[in-house]
Amino acid sequence: MKTTQENAGKKYELLCYTRKPEEDSIYSEKLACSMHLALREDGGSFVPLNHNSGILYAKAVQREDGTLHAKSLKNPCLFEMADGTFGVIAERIETDGSDDESTKGKLLLFTSADLVRYQEKGLLDLGMGKTIEDAVCSYDKVNCVYLLKWKDIEGGCFSCRVSDLADEELRKAESCCLPAGETDIRDSFFPDREDCPEGGLPGNLLSVEEAVAERLKCRFLVPENIANEVPERVSASSLEDLKEIKATAKYSDGTSVEKRVDWYTKEVDFNHPGTYRITGRVHQDHYEFPVAWHRADPCIGKWEGKYYFIATNDFDNNHSLYIREADTIPGLITAQEIKILDTSMYPHLGNLLWAPEFHIIRDRLYIFHAGTPGEFEKEQCHVMALKKNGNPMKAGDWEMPLRVVKKDGSYLYGEEGITLDMTEFEVAGRYYAVWSQRQFKPVDQGAWLYMAELNPEEPWKLISDPVLLSMPEYGWANNHTFVDEGPFALITEKKIFLTFSSAAVDSTYVVGLLSADPEADLLDPGNWIKENYPLMSSRSKEGEYGTGHNSYIMDEDGLVWNAYHGKPGVDGPRSSGLRRVHFGADGYPVLDLTEEKDLAPGLTEVSMDVVVK
Repeated sequence: MKTTQENAGKKYELLCYTRKPEEDSIYSEKLACSMHLALREDGGSFVPLNHNSGILYAKAVQREDGTLHAKSLKNPCLFEMADGTFGVIAERIETDGSDDESTKGKLLLFTSADLVRYQEKGLLDLGMGKTIEDAVCSYDKVNCVYLLKWKDIEGGCFSCRVSDLADEELRKAESCCLPAGETDIRDSFFPDREDCPEGGLPGNLLSVEEAVAERLKCRFLVPENIANEVPERVSASSLEDLKEIKATAKYSDGTSVEKRVDWYTKEVDFNHPGTYRITGRVHQDHYEFPVAWHRADPCIGKWEGKYYFIATNDFDNNHSLYIREADTIPGLITAQEIKILDTSMYPHLGNLLWAPEFHIIRDRLYIFHAGTPGEFEKEQCHVMALKKNGNPMKAGDWEMPLRVVKKDGSYLYGEEGITLDMTEFEVAGRYYAVWSQRQFKPVDQGAWLYMAELNPEEPWKLISDPVLLSMPEYGWANNHTFVDEGPFALITEKKIFLTFSSAAVDSTYVVGLLSADPEADLLDPGNWIKENYPLMSSRSKEGEYGTGHNSYIMDEDGLVWNAYHGKPGVDGPRSSGLRRVHFGADGYPVLDLTEEKDLAPGLTEVSMDVVVK
């Protein structure tokens, strides 16, 4: 990150825009009809943020029967509000691009304190009763009023001035017709329309302060390794001493990470005092995608000094679960697979063994997974325990999987739907389960995320009532189908992050994020914040499509790794990948840091003087 002095006098401009849709499997209309942002400095070219993907989406509307009616937006206008925060107005539309008949004469309003996270405030009624084709808004600091201009579907152009963007103020405001020559109400907002990111349909331009620009860059541009530093001079008496010397990898967002160095020590004689100049290479584990073909929903766990890998087996249509064992995470890539469960072992698990996860609860190892006696409509969450002193690589050392039950002893969900993708995490001595639940009867509501506290002694039993945590309300979450699934916790000292996956399990699959403070009541849904955009998608890394269903594991160097699945091609098989999790300047996880940005190929070599006394 550049210093304030280096940025002094720079002019930052932010462009908000939507995009032209591409092929449905690549960038559908649901994704394109969202607000995108691009930043430029000192009149240079616009740099699209978030991989030229949407940052702000309209929420779906819930019908009386509980189903969700997806919505999109068009023609966003970004403006500064009276208190120095930001607002966005846009027309809410149907996901096929047609007019939303329920919003005639109305505009969708969002507010944001930082242009990273947004609140949908609802619909502003301009009182005209006609579909609005376009609208812009700005704040007049001299007269302390908002100036709204809009154009209706019949070509009429109007304006009004209000002191507050509230329905009561709008009802009292007098609207006037604009002169005949002012039919393009955006001319004064974005005069250079040709300078727009690829596929962009420009909305408007807003000047922002340096702090706002830097915050946006930190959140929406992938950091890059810019330097790797080691001490200039160290004292050492053995090879073990040198192994403790790590490099500090520095990144463009101002963050840094300690990394192991593979030192070349052949010239150092620890039996002869002196000063030796040595070189080394910053260590980087290489994981070619995919690391495991036909393996979806991957999970890596550590148990009694060994690492274990497990995943949904797409190769045999989800009829078995295999695990691998190794001393290190890289060792898992070539480790032998051993079958520990298949659909012939238990009558209640005759099909669709899905999303297995390792969890250690009170010093016992469990596998949380889903399964069904036969048809998909009976898929349910189960928990399988490793017998005491058992070997995870022996099928006979695992107890029979038990179906998850509620606190009253009844099954988690009955005949009206399915449950799957249950995960578990512990905070302050309390254990929580989060899972995906889909109602089919009387109507299909799609898959939603629920949460409850569980009994750590018998983790297939809940001890609190389930609460609704998330619905697939945004366009990226209901693309092709309405699904929130695959939750997994990533816990730091300051935040509890819960990633989840959404949309269909095809090239449109993405990863969303919920977060909460550790001291909050985690069973209160109001204490969880959901980001409006996905953290990981087909645009995160070229050639990897439909990336999602993450799990996280820390290696022996203290680095956190993201195990996920994706497709090597739009129609390729779901297969597993591994990528390091970086934590940005704001402490939030960065899931799209690719290997070459994690460690710049031209900066891998480091050197220092070693003093042997």
